[in-house]
Amino acid sequence: MEHGNSPPALERDGFLRDLLRELSGLLEDVVGLEEASGFIALVGQRIGRRIDALYAERLGEGEWTTEQLAQVLVDLKRRIQGGFRIESIDGLEIVLVNDACPFGDRVLDRPSLCMMTSNVFGTLAAAHRGFAQVEVEQAIARGDRGCRVRVSLDPNARIPGARQYRKA
Repeated sequence: MEHGNSPPALERDGFLRDLLRELSGLLEDVVGLEEASGFIALVGQRIGRRIDALYAERLGEGEWTTEQLAQVLVDLKRRIQGGFRIESIDGLEIVLVNDACPFGDRVLDRPSLCMMTSNVFGTLAAAHRGFAQVEVEQAIARGDRGCRVRVSLDPNARIPGARQYRKA
């Protein structure tokens, strides 16, 4: 760099978001969206287990109420700069909406990254309720204005397009 010029704008958070965007995009281009989503789902499952261990220290290893689970899902997204909030909740279903993705604008046109949300939510829900189905009904990554994620805890419900999770 020449004397007097300021360094380029580069910081860790933006760099890591760019890295994830490029990795997911490369996977989508090379193996296709479905396979890329599968790889990212595995990463999400592992991250979900780590996050579960953190919350289980406070709430316990056993069954959580639907309300506790919903609060954990909102809290963990808030901590990573997501804008999730509860739209509705009942004994067997949680619907969350979001207006700020933790990946920021780097998520645009990278729907495989939504598998992180699906698998983290599904892993946590299944660990403490035995079973979950997660459907990302709307996603910023797909061009929607926000995200809408449905988490069903009812093993008898059949939700088209939802991914199923069971306690390991």
